[in-house]
Formats: sequence, C-alpha cells, structure tokens
Amino acid sequence: MDPITLAIVAAVTAGVTKVGEQVIVDAYAALKAVLKRKFGDQSEVAKAVEGVEAHPESLGSKGTLQDQVAAVKADQDPEVLQAAEALVAKLKELPGGQSIVNQTVTGNRNIFSGTGDVTVTDSPRAANIVQQATGNYIAQASSGSTASVNVKRES
Repeated sequence: MDPITLAIVAAVTAGVTKVGEQVIVDAYAALKAVLKRKFGDQSEVAKAVEGVEAHPESLGSKGTLQDQVAAVKADQDPEVLQAAEALVAKLKELPGGQSIVNQTVTGNRNIFSGTGDVTVTDSPRAANIVQQATGNYIAQASSGSTASVNVKRES
C-alpha cells in the first residue's frame, strides 16, 4: 500500500474523522487539503478519500483510493508525501503508540511473513510458480485468493 493510502486508512481506522486529538485531526485535514489543492476538490482522489471515510472497512474503498493515488501520482509528489508522513508520525504518538500496517493481496499460493525471508516453490505439476518475499509484514498471492497482513503494535 502506498504511503498516502496507508496514512489515510490508518487515520480513518484510528477514528480521526470522528474523534481524536486535535493535532492528529489537523494533520489529517492538512493531508486532505493538500490533495484537494493539488488535484481538485471534486477530483477522483478526493472522492476516494471520502469513500474510505464513509466505508473504512471496505477493501473496495481502499483499493479505489490506492488506484486514484497512483493515477495522479500523488505518491510521487513531495508535498503530499510530506503531509502523509506528518500524519503517520502524529498517529504513532497516540496513546499506546499504535502503528498500523494493512496489506491486502489477492490470488493463491499465499506468503505471509512477520519478518525475514520466505520462499514458496510450487510442485512441478503446477505452473512452476516460485514466489520469493524478503522483508517485514509481507503478503503475496495469485490466482484468485486473498492474503492480508494487519499489524497493530503497542509500544
């Protein structure tokens, strides 16, 4: 998930749109304001943010936001990235110091990894599919199933 979508989803999941510390509400509003100023109040990316706010648990809403962020290259815009990073930093300061990581991948032959390296090799009778993942909190899938990683850590 790109850093813009991750910041918005994490903020909405943490309840920032309903209640929250003012500094976090302000950081969330600042990110939304940057997106609207750069791409338009009625842009598809602005509408996608509203979709996540209306349906925070919907994979479709999150996917639409991620698609729209990519379409306008918001994840490559330094000002947007700075606003998203500021929001994530404020979210990490919430009581309990929660950090949220959400990934959803569709397909089969799933890989889940909390940390470290993972390699999966299918049997020779299959399509000789080899998946390799290196890093933290990885989910991979192909051919119609879903893999997810959701991490909520308390510090």
